[in-house]
Amino acid sequence: MMIMSKTQSPKPIYLKDYQPPAFNIQQIDLVFQLFDDYCDVSATLNIKRNPLNKSNQADLILNGEGLELKAIALNNQSILDQSSTYQQDAEFLTLFNIPDQCQLSTRVRIYPHLNTALEGLYRSASMFCTQCEAEGFRKITFFPDRPDVMSIFNCRIEADKKAYPILLSNGNPQQQADLADNRHYATWADPYPKPCYLFALVAGDLKRISAQHTTPSNKKIDLHIYVEAENIDKCDYAMESLIHAMQWDEQKYGREYDLSVYNIVAVNDFNMGAMENKGLNIFNSKYVLASPDTATDREYQGVEGVIAHEYFHNWTGNRITCRDWFQLSLKEGLTVFRDQEFSADMGARAVKRIEDVSMLRAHQFAEDASPMAHPVRPSSYIEINNFYTLTIYEKGAEVVRMQANLLGEANYRKATDLYFQRFDGQAVTTDDFVQCMADVSDIDFSQFKHWYDYAGTPTVRIKTEYLEKTQQFKCIIQQSIPDTPDQSNKPPFHIPLRVALFAPNGQQIKAILNGDLQQQNEWVLDLRQENQTFIFEQVQEKPILSALRGFSAPVHLKIDYSEDELFFLMAKDTDGFNRWNICQKIVMQQLLSLIKQDSNDWHLNPKLINAYRQALNLSTDNAGLLTELMTIPDENYIAEYQGKNVDVEIVHQAREWFISTLADSLKDDLKALYFKLNQPNTFRIDADAIAQRSLKNSILAWLMRLDHKDIQHACLAQYQAQQNMTDVLSALILIVNSKMTERQMVLDDFYQRWEKSPLVLDKWFMVQAKSQHPDCLSQIKTLMNNPHFSLKNPNKVRSLIGVFANANPLYFHAADGSGYDFFATQIMALDPLNPQISARMMRTFATYKNYDQVRQDKIQQVIKQILTLPNISKDLLEVAQKCLDD
Repeated sequence: MMIMSKTQSPKPIYLKDYQPPAFNIQQIDLVFQLFDDYCDVSATLNIKRNPLNKSNQADLILNGEGLELKAIALNNQSILDQSSTYQQDAEFLTLFNIPDQCQLSTRVRIYPHLNTALEGLYRSASMFCTQCEAEGFRKITFFPDRPDVMSIFNCRIEADKKAYPILLSNGNPQQQADLADNRHYATWADPYPKPCYLFALVAGDLKRISAQHTTPSNKKIDLHIYVEAENIDKCDYAMESLIHAMQWDEQKYGREYDLSVYNIVAVNDFNMGAMENKGLNIFNSKYVLASPDTATDREYQGVEGVIAHEYFHNWTGNRITCRDWFQLSLKEGLTVFRDQEFSADMGARAVKRIEDVSMLRAHQFAEDASPMAHPVRPSSYIEINNFYTLTIYEKGAEVVRMQANLLGEANYRKATDLYFQRFDGQAVTTDDFVQCMADVSDIDFSQFKHWYDYAGTPTVRIKTEYLEKTQQFKCIIQQSIPDTPDQSNKPPFHIPLRVALFAPNGQQIKAILNGDLQQQNEWVLDLRQENQTFIFEQVQEKPILSALRGFSAPVHLKIDYSEDELFFLMAKDTDGFNRWNICQKIVMQQLLSLIKQDSNDWHLNPKLINAYRQALNLSTDNAGLLTELMTIPDENYIAEYQGKNVDVEIVHQAREWFISTLADSLKDDLKALYFKLNQPNTFRIDADAIAQRSLKNSILAWLMRLDHKDIQHACLAQYQAQQNMTDVLSALILIVNSKMTERQMVLDDFYQRWEKSPLVLDKWFMVQAKSQHPDCLSQIKTLMNNPHFSLKNPNKVRSLIGVFANANPLYFHAADGSGYDFFATQIMALDPLNPQISARMMRTFATYKNYDQVRQDKIQQVIKQILTLPNISKDLLEVAQKCLDD
């Protein structure tokens, strides 16, 4: 079988072409012989023809890239010198006309220390580790590298005992013993069939913390977290989070863990956040290590959420996996929904919902409106790594959330129980999941599946009319689905729209909807048509509509509220999400108004100032919600909301003026509240403590824009107190972006304190990448020469280069194009090292048509330059071409 030459364009893979595998691999036995500069991998595959494949294909085609074939045998007979029996090329090993049942053995040599792409088996410092999702196993040994080939895995690992005393793989431990030449081995067996993307191996000199969890059925599970020795004191919170996640899954979904041991390993070099390999989760150390002096509250929450996410995958991803990569959201969307609900139960539910929606609207909605738009279940791809997107994860979670809400808690639990019962041990599709929802309810989900099949964010427009004589309140609703690349003229979606009605006195109104005899005070409107009218009866006075409560569907909502209605809902709505959402709408209207005016005419609406003053006086009741109300949309979101011909400088100036003016108008209230909250206390990680710190630092951020000496001294004192990393980092960011003479001193102090802590040093890089000082880009270029920075480490790349491009629009979008030139240069340098990271960075350019023509032209030039890169990876090629093809 020939593969594409360097001059050929990569060809798409289509969902419509799916065929079951011609052969199944019932069992694979692996032996890894690890050495510092190479690894020999022996694999024995027990092969059987798949009766579901009707093609009568006689050849066995195995994936394999970068593998030096040292030995190959079919049914214990060497065929290494029999060229007529098999063929190897750069991507495949093909065995011709094999029996329906046979055994294949191979031995290959690979070079993990040279693997900078961090796919397959690679080195992270002195540790061997793996990352096989999506298609990394083909870089370890020959195998049908697709998720619907599920096999029993047995693994033996051999290595130097002193350098690699810890040898881990999937499943349960079996044997370990010493070998000659100061080497040793360990064997592992996983009794549950799994696809090869879930295979994992770790070998290194690691320390661990341990705990034990007892399931409701009285099964005892040994829990271990492995880290490098210097990090052993930063694992306790991750272990607590794991135990909480296990207990939550047992209660909410009835799922118990199924092995005798659960291992987590933290590594510093990792492309993603973490990986759910069966029984051996490998984590980016960012999502394991946490202590009060090194991790912020947000990072603690990240540890809790990601630990839970990977654990929840044991059932939603491992025991039941996706049939093909087009079904990726089957496991990821479902598991994100599960981890969101877990985090909501562990913390403050309304605040968690606001955080999730805020991120979705700022980033996934932008993805949906860009050349990168694709359905939750794509119909084609060139490089699957490019589809680990916010659409798959976050929008996919919203699609699951809508189904759960449509069914209600009891029926949703019945549906998931049915899903686990029906498909345990199988590789299935999103259709299979949705069918379980339908089978336990009387809901027709055929139209709902449009959420999986079509890209784009729907827009819902609502007009209201009150008929005083008949005491009827009408909601006339229209939905529209935008055209996206490769898709137009889309049918209406099934959109669940949660609403309530409020009387002028602030009370929720009970009414009858569309002739239903039962009065309610909240409804879910099933919007299924392009135009639909809903009539509420027995409404005795003109109400105010609260719509999209809890963000019941991932849509743009358009309602022409009056100014008074907006401020009423901001103050009176009983739905925490909607109070925040209305506040965002008011703020955005004000910001867009400023952007359109001459700066000499700028002024703030006194009603907004008063609304914030009232909210500040209620802060002790809900500090978390007030923090969200104080979070002003960032410049990227404003630009996305504005849509076309964005003037970066004006957006920046308007936002800064807006916050500064609000802060000045409220300075006495803000100062009083800041000093009330800024008291020494015992560090706690709980919803209330996090909310108090978050509010305090939000207030400080507003006040620091006023250049008041007392606040600057307070900010410096907060940094110097070193009470916890949340307060320290908040103060550091504000000082670095101020005119304070202590700016460089504080930066140097932070570096000296944390030079030997890679994760904390990432924050130091991040702070300077976001700096609003005019020399920002030159400082970033200098930082790239720092001995602790490396293009080979994804965390460092994201902290410095990624943050500059995605969180510093003022200088990234500099009119002279210097930000674009710098970023393109780094993408081209990254691509030969790590195509996944270069392609993800490239997505930053996807929204370039939002900006003025001069900036568009400059970005087009650098994209074209990137496309001339010799030997450009197909990861980067696909994204770059999509950016230009819009």
